[in-house]
Amino acid sequence: MERFARLRQIRRMDPYRQATEIYRLSVAYEFPWDFTRSLELALYRTYAVPSIGRLLAATAELTERAQRRYDDTSLLLDAIVEHGFGSDQGRTAVRRINQMHRSYAISDDDMRYVLCTFVVMPKRWIDAYGWRRMSRHEIVASTVHYRTLGRHMGIKDVPETYEEFETCLDAYEEAHFDWDEDARRVSDATLALMTSWYPRPLAPLLRTATLALLDDPLLRAFRYIPPGPTTRACVRRAVRLRGRLVRLLPPRRAPHFARQNWEIKSYPNGYRLADLGTRPVPGARGCPVRHVGNASEAE
Repeated sequence: MERFARLRQIRRMDPYRQATEIYRLSVAYEFPWDFTRSLELALYRTYAVPSIGRLLAATAELTERAQRRYDDTSLLLDAIVEHGFGSDQGRTAVRRINQMHRSYAISDDDMRYVLCTFVVMPKRWIDAYGWRRMSRHEIVASTVHYRTLGRHMGIKDVPETYEEFETCLDAYEEAHFDWDEDARRVSDATLALMTSWYPRPLAPLLRTATLALLDDPLLRAFRYIPPGPTTRACVRRAVRLRGRLVRLLPPRRAPHFARQNWEIKSYPNGYRLADLGTRPVPGARGCPVRHVGNASEAE
């Protein structure tokens, strides 16, 4: 199979009617590693909004059970990509996502911002580090896919186009990124999780490399000392070099979904989608007030 054959296939498809099918081809065939890394960083940057970071710290899910929460988030979102919104698996995943979000006091603005990170950050990452840039068909399909997810989650005033998602994300971060001690604890726990996937002696190096990939507003919000310009340049060049090497490889013939990632460690004997995620008990330690607003049942 020729290297750009799947891109030509994508360009023959309708990015509105076949949005999830196109997104699946991008995620599982064209850029599986890049989507994994970019979505990790997408969720990570939401901690710099204090209302989000404080809530995540209050639940203790990302400070005490970081691996399980990472796995559950990846697996639920992955099920929708792999099977589609209309499948039993997709409906179960959306239902579980909604049940979790309804348990907490989360504003529509914060929910909309998190959705924006899923649309914008993968494109920015792939354009900077991928083996090729995302095509317009892929950008539109990604936007439509997450607009559909936003509709199933009952999020109000979801942006229409990629450009509107990007404007919404940038404006929200400019207005809301700020220091918060609890958010920093969540950030530190997430960095510790990411470095724990590799041999322990590499942890300081990997932490520095991760910080070198973050932008200045994010580093300022968490009050991290930025890596030096040489370190940042070397790390970013190394990731770009990986993309250039992937371009020389034969195209992927079998799909690779997030459930196949070796970083997923919590379920060596398998899992049921309906069992994933949190089920906070009102009044229990770390459980914020019930949410009364915006996340509806799937469909």
